[in-house]
Amino acid sequence: MLSISGLTKSYTQRGIVLDNLDLEIRQGETVSITGPSGSGKTTLLNIIGLLDRPDQGRITFMGTDLLKYDQRESALYRNRKIGFVFQDHLLLPYLTVKENILLPLVPSRPDENEYAQKAAYAEDLMNSTGISGLSGKYPFAISLGEAQRTAIVRALINRPQLLLADEPTGSLDKKNAENLGDLLLKLNSEFGITLLLVTHSSALAEKMGTRLRLTEGRLQPSGG
Repeated sequence: MLSISGLTKSYTQRGIVLDNLDLEIRQGETVSITGPSGSGKTTLLNIIGLLDRPDQGRITFMGTDLLKYDQRESALYRNRKIGFVFQDHLLLPYLTVKENILLPLVPSRPDENEYAQKAAYAEDLMNSTGISGLSGKYPFAISLGEAQRTAIVRALINRPQLLLADEPTGSLDKKNAENLGDLLLKLNSEFGITLLLVTHSSALAEKMGTRLRLTEGRLQPSGG
C-alpha cells in the first residue's frame, strides 16, 4: 500500500532528521513507530500526509507517486485517502459531536445520496466506538476520551485507506489510553483500515502487528 525509499529530510536548526529512510506498509497492517522526542516521528507522518516535503526520496501510495501531486491533488489525497488523528482532538467547540464528524464532507460537496450514505456510515462508526449517544453534545460537555473517539470517527468518515495517528493517547489517562488502543485495533479488524501510529507508549506500540523504532533518522525493528 505505502512504499517509502531513500527519504531524507533536514532542517536548518535541527540538521538531518530523516536519513535515507525506508518503509513498507501492507494493506490492513497495523504499525507502530516509537523513538525519542525529536527523532522525526511526526515529521515522517507529516510527509506521508503531504503536510511537509522531503529533501529527497520516493513515496508511493497504491502505486502512485505522491511527490508528483500538485496542490489540488494533495488536498484530495488528504481528504479521501488518509485520515489524521492527533494528540489533541482539535474538535470545533461550536459544532456538535455529529457536526464535527461530518465536517470533512464539506470540501467535497457530496450530493444528497452520498451525504446520506456517509451519515449512515458515521452512525456505524459511532456505534462501534461507543459514542452513539453523544451526537447532539458539544465538545465541552464530553470527556477527553470521548473527544478522542470523536476525532477518530471524524478521521474515518471519508473511508480512508490509511489512518495516521500521532500520539493519539498522549492526552489520556492510562485506562482511556488502553481503551483507545483496543478501539483502533477493533476498527482495523471491522473496517479493514490500515493503521500507522506514532507513540511514546510502549503498551500501545506492542498492540500493533509491526513495531518499529526511529533512531538516527532510520527505522529499525523494535525490541518491544
